[in-house]
Amino acid sequence: MIFTTAKLCDSYAQQEHFQIAEPIFNCFGGKNNFCGQITTLKVFEDHQLIEQVLQEQVNHRVLVIDGGGSHRCALIGATYSQIAYENGWQGIVIYGCIRNSDVLTEIPIGIRALHAHPLKSQKRGAGEQGNVLTFAGVNFKTDHFLYADNDGIIVSDVMLG
Repeated sequence: MIFTTAKLCDSYAQQEHFQIAEPIFNCFGGKNNFCGQITTLKVFEDHQLIEQVLQEQVNHRVLVIDGGGSHRCALIGATYSQIAYENGWQGIVIYGCIRNSDVLTEIPIGIRALHAHPLKSQKRGAGEQGNVLTFAGVNFKTDHFLYADNDGIIVSDVMLG
């Protein structure tokens, strides 16, 4: 789908199903423009559930991870990003950190995160999937639609465009 978030705002911003995320994310990954239906995860400094979910074959989905805004470690890096790309994920939005930022630019997947951090997270298996996540002024719900480009992130409960 060809879109810009600016044009989507011009057309839909007054509708109640339309949310615009606060501009707190940095762009990582080799794809600047991505969209898809949301899958949600909530974890804290633990990447085991992320690894499991990214190994699923999907079609036009975006993984949204509430990492609690932690700046103490990275939730994903190049290995998981490559796995995500190979399994059909369009993008990943992380309320937390990534690592291997230079390598991520070579993987054709969209990634938004707060920052980069060199330390990887733990692997304890704690976390939740499918819950409503709230951060950056937006409610992220599984199966709603996310649109992202260099201008920002939009979430809608209906497909736009």
